Amino acid sequence: MPASEPLASRLRPRRPEEFFGQSHLLGKGGPLARVLECGEVHSMILWGPPGTGKTTLARMLAASAQAEMIALSAVMSGVKDIRQAVEQARQTRAASGRPTILFIDEVHRFNKSQQDAFLPYVEDGTVTFIGATTENPSFEVNNALLSRARVYVLKSLEAEELSQVLKRALSDDERGLGAEGLVLTDAVRAQLVDVADGDARRLLNLLEILAAQAGDDRNIGEEAFASVLQGDSRRFDKGGDTFYDQISALHKSVRGSDPDASLYWLCRMLDGGCDPLYIARRVVRMASEDIGNADPRALQIALDAWETQERLGSPEGELAIAQAVVYLAVSAKSNAVYNAYKAAMNVVREEGSHAVPVHLRNAPTRLMKELGHGRAYRYAHDEPHGYAAGERYFPDAMKPRRFYEPVARGLEVQIGKKLADLRELDRKAAEKGN
Repeated sequence: MPASEPLASRLRPRRPEEFFGQSHLLGKGGPLARVLECGEVHSMILWGPPGTGKTTLARMLAASAQAEMIALSAVMSGVKDIRQAVEQARQTRAASGRPTILFIDEVHRFNKSQQDAFLPYVEDGTVTFIGATTENPSFEVNNALLSRARVYVLKSLEAEELSQVLKRALSDDERGLGAEGLVLTDAVRAQLVDVADGDARRLLNLLEILAAQAGDDRNIGEEAFASVLQGDSRRFDKGGDTFYDQISALHKSVRGSDPDASLYWLCRMLDGGCDPLYIARRVVRMASEDIGNADPRALQIALDAWETQERLGSPEGELAIAQAVVYLAVSAKSNAVYNAYKAAMNVVREEGSHAVPVHLRNAPTRLMKELGHGRAYRYAHDEPHGYAAGERYFPDAMKPRRFYEPVARGLEVQIGKKLADLRELDRKAAEKGN
């Protein structure tokens, strides 16, 4: 075993009883537990966060099937490597009758042509395909490949499961830190598990750094741990599912009027390294989409927070974003403008380009005036109530529609009453005209 082999690799579980986490897959009666027992491995995709055991599971499955395992990384491999793997699988089958499992790590990084390259060999049984990905296979994997592989979802490890991983690392003299292993206080153990954030590999990497920096004193306290942790942050995939899941959670918490959960998700994203300006832009979207005219101040507060972040940076700007998030969470909610906008846009796209009515057209030249542009237009300010009752503003060929329906919350209560009064004036004008 190479001396430079990382601790996480040395401690990789070889048997199911050494594997911690994923009890929904490996527990009694779990789908992968049955596969390990019978050794009949089918093509599959293991989807989950980093450090949850995807590669380890693939190796254990290959061992259970007594299969040759060819491991490729989609980051480093191409079609040529796939063809070589297929040829190797054929030679193995001819020489020993053993099946081959083709394991592709980060399979989401393969493009369509690369995925298509090994699809026929999965189809005809030349190889059994196991893919590992941190990204949603629905978006990143071809439908043809998805239809031939079952997707199993792996979960981040719970604190108790990470504690078991840590305990094993400190006690396994053969593969772990050895007889000169570290002695961690209970507080450091708890912090290490917390900072690992569900990622066993991350926990073991941090532990290995602690061991390397400990020197002769193998007793690790909080001060030594803090020095190792400097600059570390929780898991936050700036372009993947974790990113979109967390911004979705923040948006839905604001929409659900929960300021505490909103702050939690905001802090999770900031702590993980998300650009505060990205969050500020999304907060502006929340103000329009979920609050709208129920409280127009929400949009201004969101814009002010964005500007504060741009001008002052952190931490002052982040506090302003937090203020905006809390204000939006406790504001009256309305998606009336959002729904009205979508409905109006659908009508525009479906019905084509109706001409602007002549009385609404601009008339900056004599010719336009002679053609009647703007003639018979009623100037609302000169009308009773400042409203031209019965005036028509939709295209002549289009039946008037009602897109905006204020909700009975916040300022939209007053807006709704105002619109009802104006519609009553329209009704009376129509009766008078008849």
